[in-house]
Amino acid sequence: MKNIYTILGARPQFIKASPLSKEINSTYKNYLKEEIIHTGQHYDANMSANFFNELELKKPEYQLNINKGTHGANTGRMIEGIEKILLEKKPDGVIVYGDTNSTLAGSLAACKLNIPIFHIEAGLRSFNRNQPEEQNRILTDHLSDLCFAPTNQAQDNLLKESIKKERIIRTGDIMADTSRIFKEKANQRTYLYKSFNISKGEYILLTIHRQENVDFKNNLREILK
Repeated sequence: MKNIYTILGARPQFIKASPLSKEINSTYKNYLKEEIIHTGQHYDANMSANFFNELELKKPEYQLNINKGTHGANTGRMIEGIEKILLEKKPDGVIVYGDTNSTLAGSLAACKLNIPIFHIEAGLRSFNRNQPEEQNRILTDHLSDLCFAPTNQAQDNLLKESIKKERIIRTGDIMADTSRIFKEKANQRTYLYKSFNISKGEYILLTIHRQENVDFKNNLREILK
C-alpha cells in the first residue's frame, strides 16, 4: 500500500481533484491510500466546503487555515505547515494541481524532502511572467517528477523547457472529466432559472477573474464581445 498526499487550497483544485480522488479511493483503494492537506487558501463555505460537498470529495485530513496574507507570507507559512506533516507521515508521493500558491508550497515542501511530486495540469502557459500563477506553474513543473499534461500544446511547452520526455505523461483535461461526471447533477439545478427568470438556452454563464482580464477595460470589452 502506497501513501499519497494530495495538497489542495483553492476552488479550481477542488474541482480538479474530485475525479482523480474518486478513482484513487475506489479502483485503486487496495494499492493507494490518499490523504488530503487543505492549506486554507480558499476558506469560506462558498469557496471551499460547498465544493467538497457537491463534488463528493473526501474531507481533508489536515486543515492549515493559511490565508489573508501576502503571496510570500502565505506561501512560506504553507511550506512550513506542509513540511511538518510530510516529515511526520513520510508519504510515497505528493499530488498537486494547477498553479496556485498552495501548488508551489506543496511542491517545494515535498522537493526538499525528496518526496516524488506529481503535477496534474502541467505545461499550461500564458507566457506572462508577471502572473503569480505563471510563476507557480513553471516552478512546479520543473520540480515535479511526473508532469501530467492535459493537451498536446502543454506537452510541447514542457519539452521546449527541457523537461525530459520520460517525466511527461499526456493525459487529458481533468476539468472536462469533472464536467462529464457531474453533468447530469448540474442539469437538474434550477437556481439560475428561478432567481433570474430565464429559461434554458437563453443565457450564457461566464466567470472571469484574472486581473489581466477584469482590470483593463479593453480586454474585458473584447471578452464580452
